[in-house]
Amino acid sequence: SCSTLIDSTPGLYKAWEVFSSDYGLGDPIAIAHATHGKRLYETLKDICGITQEEKLQIETERFEEEVIRGKPDALPGAIELLSQLNSLEANWTIVTSASNFFAPRALQQCGIPLPKSKIVTANDVSHGKPHPEPYTTGAAHCQVDPTKCLVVEDAISGLKAGRAAGATTLGVCTSSSRAILEQSDANPDFIVPDLTCVSVRRVEQGLEVTINVPK
Repeated sequence: SCSTLIDSTPGLYKAWEVFSSDYGLGDPIAIAHATHGKRLYETLKDICGITQEEKLQIETERFEEEVIRGKPDALPGAIELLSQLNSLEANWTIVTSASNFFAPRALQQCGIPLPKSKIVTANDVSHGKPHPEPYTTGAAHCQVDPTKCLVVEDAISGLKAGRAAGATTLGVCTSSSRAILEQSDANPDFIVPDLTCVSVRRVEQGLEVTINVPK
């Protein structure tokens, strides 16, 4: 997930302030939390009541431009972990609810290493998270079975999508507290504060992921 790797919170709140004002939606922070991890296209359709396809595309880009103006930044451990994966020639990809307009720009702006496999954006799937399609698509791009994948997610909808795809799931507390993740129905297999707690090494069977949870 993009928001597992980058923090775009200031820009996200600003974008919802603008759209809340334009569409009379109410508390922008509450909306940001309620829609976290879901495709913006579907969120704008549902919450703003936009039904015309062309306007949906225009408003999606306008929203994402506002988020990018907020200067997203890499989250702790993200660059190091992904650089480690690339140095090991690991098979991995990024599966995000962001669009193919926003994701490459935001990731590049934050200096996030990219995978060899094609990343999966909102434009690449018919059903967004919590549907399993984003992660079954990501696994297909990596040419592996989803049940052999580790999904790393900060959003409850993303953790649900990973579990529904049959993957092992790792929850990262970069946008929700451990208590919220534990009390949700996402049931992550593991939970860590951030990606500084995760490391990878090459073993005979493939990759070994080590999770160090601070006491």
